[in-house]
Amino acid sequence: MIRRIFAGAGLAAVAFAALPAAAQDVVVPAILELSGPGAVSGTMFKNGAAMAVDEINAAGGILGKKIKLEFVDTASDPGKARAAVQRALDDKPIAILGPVYSGSVSATLKLTAEAEVPQIIGGEAAPLTAQGSKYIFRTSFGQNVSMPKIANYIRDGAKAKTVAVVFVNNDFGKGGRDAIMKELAARDIKVVADVSTEAGQADFAADVIKVKGANADVVFVYLNEEESARFLREAKKQGLNKPLIGETTLLGQKVIELAGDSANGVKGHVGLTIDAPIPAIQAFGKKYEAKFGGKPDHNGVKGYIAPYMIKAAAEKAGKLDAKAIAAALHGMTITPDKVPGILIEATWDDTGEIDRISFLGEVRDGKQIITETLPKLKK
Repeated sequence: MIRRIFAGAGLAAVAFAALPAAAQDVVVPAILELSGPGAVSGTMFKNGAAMAVDEINAAGGILGKKIKLEFVDTASDPGKARAAVQRALDDKPIAILGPVYSGSVSATLKLTAEAEVPQIIGGEAAPLTAQGSKYIFRTSFGQNVSMPKIANYIRDGAKAKTVAVVFVNNDFGKGGRDAIMKELAARDIKVVADVSTEAGQADFAADVIKVKGANADVVFVYLNEEESARFLREAKKQGLNKPLIGETTLLGQKVIELAGDSANGVKGHVGLTIDAPIPAIQAFGKKYEAKFGGKPDHNGVKGYIAPYMIKAAAEKAGKLDAKAIAAALHGMTITPDKVPGILIEATWDDTGEIDRISFLGEVRDGKQIITETLPKLKK
């Protein structure tokens, strides 16, 4: 009996001894839109993040510890996103990835600020970084950065005096609409149509009729991916012959795939794209396509750089501590020569806004073509 007890104790000791290896993993929750209207964006972000984590772990992890991503589906619902972030924070993670949709970010950013945990987001709505959180960090331009560039293009490139604005009625779309209205007014460009659409909308016939009736010099389209493609198809069907101008989403790979030749001729500002004339970006695109069977859009790039942001900040701080990682990211510039996975040199200010080069592009023959590279705002 005594031998059996000690034998059992020995087995328990062996099992217990194996636990610290698993405990070495650093869990990073990824709260993303994996179903619902945001599934295209969230899945791209998820895939990019998973690729980066595989690479980081293969190279030894962060400060000797490997990362374990835990994906949680928000179903593109801000309430579910908030609940998921709250549950994730109970485990005191070093960082949280996501969400991508601005409405879901807005519903969660106060939670991460109170918990002092950095939140690496995909959301682009201008108000997100204006709410005073020191724990929110963008992976792409906020609208307050991108819209001035678009307005300059509408004035200087398209030579437009009047614009029809088409936007989606959610946090992302309303933030973009408000930002572009401000920038157009500052340049004496008149908005002759202000067309609100709904997230998940399937029929854009009436909206295109409104736009055609306005007879603007150009049409600025600011919708989510699937809705952008539907609008472009309807615009072609109705023979809308005005220049269609947008931001990163409108020229994205998924929109081009869904819209087909209806996307040809679309122009605009592109914050992130695998078609950028940068070898590291193009190499990422090829690796992504080989792994997942399709080309990534800007959301895939955003997801990919997010774990590398955490890695660089943790190594700068010298510890896997949430508050220290956030502090390290503020004012930090990460360069590809030191952190290849960041792909393009990027800097974060004290509000979490990102600054890096960006691009002007056009869709030709079903492909996004970069026509100009724009410099960082601050050198």
